[in-house]
Amino acid sequence: MSLNETVSAERPHIAFFGRRNAGKSSLVNAVTGQQLSVVSDVKGTTTDPVKKAMELLPLGPVVIIDTPGIDDEGMLGELRVKKTREILAKTDIAILVVDATVGLNEDDHALIRLFTERELPYLIAYNKTDLLTAVPEADEKSISVSAATGLNVTELKEKIASFVKKSESPKRIVADLLEPGDLVVLVIPIDESAPKGRLILPQQQTIRDILDANCSVVACQDSELPRTLAALVKKPKLVITDSQAFGRVSKMTPEGITLTSFSILFARYKGDLATLVCGASELSKLKEGDRVLISEGCTHHRQCGDIGTVKMPAWIKNFAGCTPEFSFTSGGEFPEDVSDYRLIVHCGGCMLNEAEMKDRIRRANEAGVPIVNYGVAIAHMHGILRRSLEPFPTILDILD
Repeated sequence: MSLNETVSAERPHIAFFGRRNAGKSSLVNAVTGQQLSVVSDVKGTTTDPVKKAMELLPLGPVVIIDTPGIDDEGMLGELRVKKTREILAKTDIAILVVDATVGLNEDDHALIRLFTERELPYLIAYNKTDLLTAVPEADEKSISVSAATGLNVTELKEKIASFVKKSESPKRIVADLLEPGDLVVLVIPIDESAPKGRLILPQQQTIRDILDANCSVVACQDSELPRTLAALVKKPKLVITDSQAFGRVSKMTPEGITLTSFSILFARYKGDLATLVCGASELSKLKEGDRVLISEGCTHHRQCGDIGTVKMPAWIKNFAGCTPEFSFTSGGEFPEDVSDYRLIVHCGGCMLNEAEMKDRIRRANEAGVPIVNYGVAIAHMHGILRRSLEPFPTILDILD
């Protein structure tokens, strides 16, 4: 996979914030070298967040986001400001663009407080310094630039690049659980909810991670698992299944073979597996009428057997022995205040970046609302959670 083919959820998200007419869009265009955003002297030209996945040297593959002015006015302005705040949830690096001829005001300070509260790396870019008689010197948290003349734009990109963590041991989906030469079996049901002619993103990413670990992978449908296992000369190190087939696959997989799901792997990869495992115990404590939020990170056409709106509610009602009140969100929709819910059940988050998935878990934690993801919830309701967590001994301790 080339750098340009890196999926958006795996790219650092760099968002430009600030007041109207601070020159955010002009600076975004200067940084990207493209006319990514419409530029005008009229305040509020940027009415919705503008996003683009691109290659930005010296960073590599990134997602650049231009946001509406945080000081937008009126009813539509309030909606735009709300969208700007939603972007914060998925931001890895924040750039606060300030009109250098005006300086910081309360709106800017409010943004800085939000960055700080979220422990979000940020940089203040004082724009329009070509209109000043003297250019202030840069420091650790700020830099003086001019989108009009290109002053210090290269230096700004280098500062942004310094925020991107270059971990010597990058997070892996499954490779860290394997040794070179291991064999992994993937169980991929092909039902009415499976996209025609292709595998879904977590399946693709897991296969690539296994291959990068110098291991072998065999894929089959759940109905073919017994014959697949019988045909193997070598015992697989791991069986990874789609969560919807967890119960069936567990019965077909011998006890001596470690079993887990794509959703559980992604809970560890992008979120907080320990927190999500703790949330599983709340499923049996639900009472009639309790509000349960079922949230998915992607937007897709709902089908008759949809896991989020059909299968998951049915499993929960059967397991809890009651009928909770279900609410559903998808894509970028996620309530800022989740305190009215008794439990949040979230998908694996494959289409969300790590920052957004962790932000949703943070909101739940701050509101004191338990949260669990599909894979953990399904394993718990089928009585196989302990088995599905065998690859993660430290997480198993939570169940004791």
